[in-house]
Amino acid sequence: MKIIQKINTVICIGLITISCNVLDQEPELQISDERAITNLSGATSALFGAYDQIQGVYQGRLQRVSDVSGDVSQSIGTWDFYREMDTYAVSADNTEILDLWTFVYRTVNQANNLIAEVPNIEATQTQKDNILGQAYFLRALAYFDAARVWGGVPGVFGELGVPLVLNPSRGVDENSFPARATLQATYAQVKSDLDEALRLLPENQANNAATRGRATKPAARALLSRLHLYLGQYAEAEARASEVIADSKFSLVEYATIFSSDNSNESIFEVQFNNADQSGLRFWYAPGAIGGRGELAAHDDFYNSFADEDDRKALFGRDAVVGVWYPTKYIRAGNVDNGHVLRIAEMYLNRAEARARKSSPDLAGARADLDMVRTRAGIGAFADDIPLLDAIERERRWEFYAEGHIFFDLVRTGRAMTVLQGVGRKNGPPVGISNPGRQVMPIPRSEVDANPNMQQNSVYN
Repeated sequence: MKIIQKINTVICIGLITISCNVLDQEPELQISDERAITNLSGATSALFGAYDQIQGVYQGRLQRVSDVSGDVSQSIGTWDFYREMDTYAVSADNTEILDLWTFVYRTVNQANNLIAEVPNIEATQTQKDNILGQAYFLRALAYFDAARVWGGVPGVFGELGVPLVLNPSRGVDENSFPARATLQATYAQVKSDLDEALRLLPENQANNAATRGRATKPAARALLSRLHLYLGQYAEAEARASEVIADSKFSLVEYATIFSSDNSNESIFEVQFNNADQSGLRFWYAPGAIGGRGELAAHDDFYNSFADEDDRKALFGRDAVVGVWYPTKYIRAGNVDNGHVLRIAEMYLNRAEARARKSSPDLAGARADLDMVRTRAGIGAFADDIPLLDAIERERRWEFYAEGHIFFDLVRTGRAMTVLQGVGRKNGPPVGISNPGRQVMPIPRSEVDANPNMQQNSVYN
C-alpha cells in the first residue's frame, strides 16, 4: 500500500474515483515525502499537506455519512450513493465511501512520513516536537474515524478494525498489502497516538484563531474524551472533558456565531477552508436556488422536534419548491465554511453522559452539564420529560446536526438497531436497519480486489 502525498496547501476536494489500491499509487508530478522533508521548511510544508488531506474527510464527507445514515437527514436528490446510505443498502462500490477511505489513508501516510523524517531534520527540539505532535494527532483522528466508519465499537458491534499502516509507504513490497487489525487494536492505536500527541505538543500556545485550526494539547484532550466515551471508559472521559472545560480559551458562545464566523471561542479544532480551498459542506444541503445541489434535507420529524425558542431551530431554511427543511449552519458564499471537529459543547455533553453512566453516577453534575448546553440554546433547564440519558442523546442530536456525530452515537450506545427502524422518507417508504452488519460501511471493493489480505465486512460479501 502506498500513497505519496502532495505537500502544497491546495487540494482538489471533488470526487475521487480511483480503481486501484488507494495505498499503492504515486500521483504524477508530485514530490515523494521522504525527499521533501529534509529541513524545517520542508517539514512545515509536509505538515500543511497533512491538513490538506484531513480536509477531504471533513469537507462534508464524514458529516453526510453520519447524518443520512441516521434519522435526521434524508436523500431527496439523484445521487444514488447517498440514497444507498439513506436506505441502508450501501454497496462496496459506493464512491462516497471510497473517497472517504482515500482521504483517511492519505492523511495517515502524510502523518507517517512526518513521524519518520522530522526527527532527522535540523531544527530545535521544540520545533520538531510540535510538528510531530500534530502528525500524531492527525493520524489518531484519521484512524478514529476509520474505526467508527468501517469497524464499529468494541463491546457493542464490530468484527474487525482497519489496516494499521504505521510506516511511510514508499514502494510495493511484502508490507504493501496489510490485513485488518482487530477492532481493539485499532482503538488502542488511536489512544497511543493521542497520548504521544499530548506528550509532544506545547503546553502554552497563543489564544488566537490560528491555533484552533491546528492540533493542540486541548484538541488531543478533547479527542481523548470522545475516545474514552466510545470505549465506555467513563471516568476517563469525564476527566479529559473537565480538563478542556477548565481551559479559559474555550467557552460557549451564541450558537449562530459558531458558524457565521471562523474559529470562535467555542471551537477546539476546526478544519480550515477558504476561497482557494473550498469545502462541500454547503453544496450538498443548500437548494439550487442558492447555488447548492440540494441532495440532502432534514427529516420533518427532526425539524419539528426543536422547540420554537431553540436558537438551533433558527439555523434551518425552507426549500418551498421541494417542500423540505435544510440546515443553514453552512451557507456562507464561496463554500468557505470550516468543518467543526471538536467543540466545547461536546465536552459538556461528553461529561454529562460520562457522569450519568459511570459506576457511581453523578446525576446532579450530569444535569448541570446538560443544562449548560440547553441554556445556551435558549430552551432552559432539563424538565425531566424523558430519562436523563435519553435527554443527553436528544441534546447531542439537536446540537451536532450536520457535524458528523448522530449515526455513530447511536451505534456506540447500542441504540442503532432500535432507533433506526421505520424511518420515514419523502421519496419512498419507511426504512430501517434489518441486519446489524449495516452499522458499519463496506470496505471499498477496489481495496478488497487489490489486496488479497483485505477482509470485507461480512454483510457486504
